[in-house]
Amino acid sequence: MPRPKTQSDQDVLEAANRLIHAHGPEALTFERLSVACGLSGSTLVQRFKSKAALKQRALLQAWDRLDDKTARLSKTIPRTPGGAIGLLVALSQDYGGIESYAEGLLVLREDLRDPLLRERGASWKASLCDVLDACFASAADPPEGIGLLMASHWQGSLLWWSFDPKVEVTAYVENSLTRFVTAITARRA
Repeated sequence: MPRPKTQSDQDVLEAANRLIHAHGPEALTFERLSVACGLSGSTLVQRFKSKAALKQRALLQAWDRLDDKTARLSKTIPRTPGGAIGLLVALSQDYGGIESYAEGLLVLREDLRDPLLRERGASWKASLCDVLDACFASAADPPEGIGLLMASHWQGSLLWWSFDPKVEVTAYVENSLTRFVTAITARRA
């Protein structure tokens, strides 16, 4: 009879994600995770089989959280251009400061290297763009693909902020997206 788990896989994967985000993806080892979560290295190997499988499962769980957060926020925003800005500003809150954002780029590298994680990113992009498109549906003659244009501008604003992070990331993103929406809607009017 198998022994009962003292910690769920979800809890262990949360600890793995904390290690990845605090010290980079290469810092995730069974030994370090053992210290972080209190389970033996052999128990972790038995559960997750390999470091690559552990990292992939941890990052898939992070995608699950992002999907959930995006869906939850999407239900609360008005379907207006201002609602689209609010959604992207809210999604930017998790980036924190420049050090956290820089470590997050290392995580993105892992997502881009793994076909399954890339697929999750593409799926999230499609869902996010659908919500952003819906925010412009009542606007007069919205540009085709406005959701993708806005999501792309958002990601670009995060990158440009990172080179000169003198203000809070959310303030920078909100200002940049407001200017983007103003430019787009003024040209269409």
